[in-house]
Amino acid sequence: MFVRILMAVALLWSGLVQAERLKDISNVDGVRTNQLIGYGLIVGLSGTGDKAPFTNQTFANMMNQFGITLPAGVDPKSKNIAAVTVHAELPPFVKPGQRIDITVSSIGNAASLRGGTLLMTPLRGADGNTYAVAQGSLVVGGLGAEGADGSRIQVNVPSVGRIPNGAIIERAVAHNFYGGDSITFNLHRADFTSAKRVAERINDLLGDQVAQAIDAVSVRVRAPRDPSQRVSYLSVLENLEVQPGEEAAKIIINSRTGTIVIGQNVRVSPAAVTHGSLTVTITEAPQVVQPEPLANGETAVQPVSNIDVRRDDSTMFKFAPGITLDEIVRAVNQVGAAPGDLMAILEALKQAGALKADLVVI
Repeated sequence: MFVRILMAVALLWSGLVQAERLKDISNVDGVRTNQLIGYGLIVGLSGTGDKAPFTNQTFANMMNQFGITLPAGVDPKSKNIAAVTVHAELPPFVKPGQRIDITVSSIGNAASLRGGTLLMTPLRGADGNTYAVAQGSLVVGGLGAEGADGSRIQVNVPSVGRIPNGAIIERAVAHNFYGGDSITFNLHRADFTSAKRVAERINDLLGDQVAQAIDAVSVRVRAPRDPSQRVSYLSVLENLEVQPGEEAAKIIINSRTGTIVIGQNVRVSPAAVTHGSLTVTITEAPQVVQPEPLANGETAVQPVSNIDVRRDDSTMFKFAPGITLDEIVRAVNQVGAAPGDLMAILEALKQAGALKADLVVI
C-alpha cells in the first residue's frame, strides 16, 4: 500500500511548480518544543565573578548542602563565582538520557564567564517539574579586558556562554501523538487558499474526505492508530509538495534603516508622480582683517557666509493601469530616488488611493 502511495506522490510532484513540502510550511499539532529554565552558579572564574548579595546567599546554601556552615554575617568575598540563569529548548519526543544544548547568562555584574564551570542545575518547565539537569564547562565567544586607567575593550558579549550537550534529560514530556483517529497540520502562515490546497492534495493522494480544512491554519487528516503505521503515514504526508497561496499585496518600510520591501502582487492604478529636490548649501569662510600700520588697531575676524541654492530638474513619470513590481522599481530608479524619497512616493500613492497594497511601516 505504502509503495503505491509513494509512487502517487512522485507523480504529483512532477506536475507542481514552485511547490513546497508540507513539512516546510506546517507543523503537526502536539509536536512542539518546550522551554526550560534554571538558576545556578558558575565557579572557577579568574576574578571576573559578580558581587551580588544573592550570589553569596546561593553559595552559602550550596555549602550547607555539603555540611559546611558559614558563620552568620560572614561575606565569602569570592570573585570567582557568578549567579546565572540557564535556559534550553526541549525538543519533541526527546527521551531520558539524551542530551541537549544549553545557554548560560549572567544575572549579576560578572565581567566575564570565560573559563567558568556550571555546577549541577535543575532545569524546570512551566509546570514546575524538573525535565533536565545541566552541568559542564562554558564556551564563551566574547572577550573583555580593562586597564588600570579605566580604558577597556570588549569583543562580543563575555557574560553569555553555551554548553553543547550540557544538559541530560531526566523526564519525557507527555504527548498525545498516538491518540485519536486523526492528526492535524497547522500552517505556519494563516491562508485559506493554502489550507484548501493542502486538503485537496492529500485527498488526491489518499481518497476523498481523508483530509478536511478546518480553518485558515488547520487541516485534519485521518490516520491509523498503530504507532509504526502512523509514523510511516506521516513520513509520506510531510514530504508531499503543495503550492501555497500567494501572499497578500504588501509593502514593508523600515523607517530606521531605510529598507523597503515590495511584494510581488503590488499593483498601482493610473497615477502621475513628480520627483525633485531643492539643495541649499551654506559655507563659512571667515576672513582675518589686519589694522593699518601705526594705527594702533587690533586684528579682527570678519565672518563671511556663502549661500548656494541649487534646484534639481524635476522628473515626472506616469504609472499605467496594473503596473507590476518590476515596472515600479524601474520607474523610481530612472529618477534616482533615494530610499527616503521612495517612502514619500509610496505613502503619497497610498493616500491617493492608487497603491493597491497594504503599507506597513515598522
